[in-house]
Amino acid sequence: MGNSALKAHLETAQKTGVFQLTGKGLSEFPEDLQKLTSNLRTIDLSNNKIETLPAFMGRFSVLKSLALNHNKLTALPEELCKLKKLEALHLNSNHLTQLPAAFGQLSALKTLSLSGNKLRTVPPQLCGLRHLDVVDLSRNQIQSVPDTVGELQTIELNLNQNQISQISSEISHCPRLKVLRLEENCLELSMLPQSILSDSQISLLAVEGNLFEIKKLRELDGYDKYMERFTATKKKFA
Repeated sequence: MGNSALKAHLETAQKTGVFQLTGKGLSEFPEDLQKLTSNLRTIDLSNNKIETLPAFMGRFSVLKSLALNHNKLTALPEELCKLKKLEALHLNSNHLTQLPAAFGQLSALKTLSLSGNKLRTVPPQLCGLRHLDVVDLSRNQIQSVPDTVGELQTIELNLNQNQISQISSEISHCPRLKVLRLEENCLELSMLPQSILSDSQISLLAVEGNLFEIKKLRELDGYDKYMERFTATKKKFA
């Protein structure tokens, strides 16, 4: 892509606060964006070939939405964690194995999409984020859900298409968790904590495609309580 095309995009971004350059085969995060760190609210560089993010990432002081889906990122810089206004971070289909240690400092984050990466666990850093609404960790390599998950503040947690065979019962203590998606994992029915049914806020539990028949789930103690929450939620949105 020529410099003149990039220049035109930069000029538009300066006026609108939105920089979108998708599917252009970019191998690097555009250096020239440094000039716009104080006015960009949205950056979308999805469907490129970007492998690393620059240290100046942390200087986008008003950035609310960052999308880098379908790139080649293997790690995120610690500087990313300085984005205090960031509300939406979309990093689907990259090669990420973990999150930066300071990730919990992204205090405004509401939506986090990490589907199709190489995560092996639910990142404990997520527990420090108080305003999460949706966390998508589907299509990773997660095998178990640890005790720390009980501190997670999200409303929806998507763990579809992982390799999960164990879930901590602490998940039923998540204070705001309403939607839990666990489809196409490796769960035996005996490994699904019954407290999810009997003693949690969860009103939509999706578990199709595991190592048990759904009708067996309906026989468990606590299923009636779960159905009460499910029905009440359905009525609210009807």
